[in-house]
Amino acid sequence: MSHDSRVEVPDVPRAVGPSGAAVAVRRGPVGLAVVILVLTQLMLVVDTSIVNVALPDIGHDLGFSSAGLSWVVTAYALSFGGLILLSGQVGSMIGPRRALVVGVVVFVIASVAGGLAESAGVLVAARALQGVGAAMAAPSVMVLLMGITVPGQQRSRAMAMFVLAVGAGAAVGLLAGGVLTQMLGWQWVMFVNAPIGVLVLLGAVRNLPEMERRRTSLDIGGATASILAMVALVFAFTSAADHGWNSTLVLGAFGIGALALVALVVCERRHPHPVMPLAFFASMRSAGPLLSMLVVPAGQVGFLFFTTLLTQQVLGFTPIRTGLALVPFTLGLIATNQLTPRLLPRLGERVIGSTGLAGLVLGITWMALVAADADAHASVVTVLLPSILLGAGAGATFAPVTAAIMHQAPAEHIGAAASLNQGLQQLGGGMGLAILTSVLSATGGLQHGLGTTLLATAAFPLAGLLLFGIWTRRIPTPDPTPA
Repeated sequence: MSHDSRVEVPDVPRAVGPSGAAVAVRRGPVGLAVVILVLTQLMLVVDTSIVNVALPDIGHDLGFSSAGLSWVVTAYALSFGGLILLSGQVGSMIGPRRALVVGVVVFVIASVAGGLAESAGVLVAARALQGVGAAMAAPSVMVLLMGITVPGQQRSRAMAMFVLAVGAGAAVGLLAGGVLTQMLGWQWVMFVNAPIGVLVLLGAVRNLPEMERRRTSLDIGGATASILAMVALVFAFTSAADHGWNSTLVLGAFGIGALALVALVVCERRHPHPVMPLAFFASMRSAGPLLSMLVVPAGQVGFLFFTTLLTQQVLGFTPIRTGLALVPFTLGLIATNQLTPRLLPRLGERVIGSTGLAGLVLGITWMALVAADADAHASVVTVLLPSILLGAGAGATFAPVTAAIMHQAPAEHIGAAASLNQGLQQLGGGMGLAILTSVLSATGGLQHGLGTTLLATAAFPLAGLLLFGIWTRRIPTPDPTPA
């Protein structure tokens, strides 16, 4: 038996720091520590979907416009996606357990503030602060999960639980959002994070290890420029729905976004540890996977957002009925997400990924046809069938795209690639939703424009499919890893 096998002793888990030194956990078994980390990830993932079913009630109570309502989703996505590029570096400096604890504290405080919000501005600010906390905590979940487990069966089981939490999070959020909104009010989609967060904090303090800290130079300039660029562009697209494309406000926001992008390139060229290494975008081979991960989530987020409006405000579904109608989306996602890793070594990334992306395009197009011919006699089954197809497509898409991103990343930028992968998913969803709300406004609003808007939503995974065809010809399928 090797020396490393001692890590598997249940009562004395150890974490491996960046230099290879083991850091002992003071108390708590490995299994319990894994459960705490998986619960943390589940809480963060659930919050990306739990508000969707509550959006009509939130818009009515707080006076959101149709375009402004998208900021309830977008504010969280922007701060989460923008700051996660920097938070991984911060976690390395202060220690991943400390970063996780700080992030969860911020997340819980923001959740309570959001539940107490009495105006649209306060709720959007609370959602943005939730994203800050999520960005702080999320990178540490994976770092600690890798640190407290050893390669082999133990780590495989932990990763399987992690993947299940990511996949199940959307379903849990949609169903919980429907039940809480209908039974207790939309405020409880925010309040529910408080008891879960407190449970995570107690478990983290008692059972998670602290790992060796690492000195690094923070890319404050790059992180600031990237966030400013994304916020300005999203604001421009969203404001265009209310003020018009030629308004001074919209043109000014586009100008600020363009200047911020130039500043980002300048900062990343000069910084020794950039949050967004420009080497990733040196060729289509390396940029293709990243650009695909930017556009594909835009289609998924747009589907959930507009389908929620369709079911409740056009078809007259209750929040619970809407949640139940969308749960099959995540069931399809979980099923193919579990199957895809087994099929990849046999069929390759090109076949699996192309099939998944085609499923996304067809699922969203199907829902667009439902929206275009919506009437009061539509049933749950009308929404259920395209939801299953779209979920199955999503489950078959993200593993090949993620594998491509990690394969293309230079060895010195593996950590940055992992953070960028998560960040682009959030940013893509936020920016895509901003663009699509402008499409909805321009095509007749909820009663007449939902079908066209959902059809436009399908253009995002279609773009991902085209990008996928460019890069997968050059990526060899990795040999199967022995069990």
